[in-house]
Order: sequence, then structure tokens, then C-alpha cells
Amino acid sequence: MAAIVPLFPLGTVLMPGVPLPLHIFEPRYRQLTVDLVTGAVPDKEFGVVAVREGFTPDDAGMAALHEIGCTAQLREVRRLPDGRYDIVTHGSRRFRLLDLDAGAKPYLMGTVEYQPDTEPEGADLTRMLAASARAAHRRYCATAWKKGDWTEPTDDVEPAVLAHVLAADCLLPMADRQALLEEVSPTERLRMVRVFLARETGLLAQLRAVPAPMTTYSVEHGHN
Repeated sequence: MAAIVPLFPLGTVLMPGVPLPLHIFEPRYRQLTVDLVTGAVPDKEFGVVAVREGFTPDDAGMAALHEIGCTAQLREVRRLPDGRYDIVTHGSRRFRLLDLDAGAKPYLMGTVEYQPDTEPEGADLTRMLAASARAAHRRYCATAWKKGDWTEPTDDVEPAVLAHVLAADCLLPMADRQALLEEVSPTERLRMVRVFLARETGLLAQLRAVPAPMTTYSVEHGHN
């Protein structure tokens, strides 16, 4: 069934099970934050969709946005003295964007259809791929980060979420992140993230360069 949710277009891909901190300073998204906190938006949940490179939703509408996005649940809010907000959200449910409404609220509203995962292909295969993906993640992190800059996901991370959690630790291209978000098979996602991480590890080793730790980056949205 279709649902209507507030939309937050971003230059990044949010994936289920992954935290996303945001610095909010554009007025319409300040209003969204207020509506989330006060309960005007049900369940403190809104949709995050990645913006296609070279486009803006205000000008191009649906054409500017990827079709598959992910809902974010508001977990923490800190209001700054000048009215801006620092918030922490957590990726929840994947959705397909069906329609866009730019007039109902100060921020965009989207008609969405939730996209559940399919069943894993088999317990033994999924376990094997999960172990292989974790090994690829360890190799990437050992190449890219200093020892104290990363930790392995705990053993209790569900296979359905594991590929997203592993990808979130690494500076994968946006197209890779979007591909992982769009894949509905947990087993196939584990295959994909293993390939992506192995490729990026090889590139880092060839370049003899390492990316800056993720903690040095912050995601901002808005205009001064």
C-alpha cells in the first residue's frame, strides 16, 4: 500500500540499519524537524532520497531523485542557539518513490510504496557470504584506516542489514551505495558488497593513498 511521507533529498544514500547525522539549517527542513519532534509527522519518520548528480529537486522534480530511497527515524535532536539543529537519524525502511508534492508543506512530500526484502537464498550460503563480506570489510578498513578508526560489526547484526552496515564504514561511490539500497535480496547484497569492498581495497593499495576518516565529514543540508 502507498503511504505519504515527508521527503529530505540529500547528496548521499541512506541505507537501512545505518545512522545518519544531519546538520539542519535550511528553513523548510527546520520546520520538518519541528514537525518530527512535535508529532505532526507520525512515528518521527521521514524519507531520504539521493539526488542525481547535476540535478536539483526544486527545478527538476522527480527526475532529480533516485526512485528508491530509505526512511529515516529521528533518534536525537539538539537545537542550536541560532535556530539550527543537529540531529541523528537511523535508516529504517526502503521505499519506491511514486509521486512528489511540492505544495502541501514547506518541504517536499512523497507518495511511496515500501519495498520489503525477499527471503535469503539459503542459511548456509548466506552465512558463507556474510563471513566473506566481513573479511573483505576487514581488508578494506586495514588498508584505509588507522587501527583505532574502525571496528567490526558485532556478531548479532542480521544478515539482512549486514551489507548496509559494512558499506557505511567505507567510502564507496554513491552509485554503489544506491545499488545496494535497491537490491532486495539480502544474499545478493552480501555478494555485491564483498565485490565493491575488494575493488576499493585494490584501488587504495595501487594509489598508495588512504581516504580521510569518516568522522572528519559531516552531512549538511541547507543554504545560508
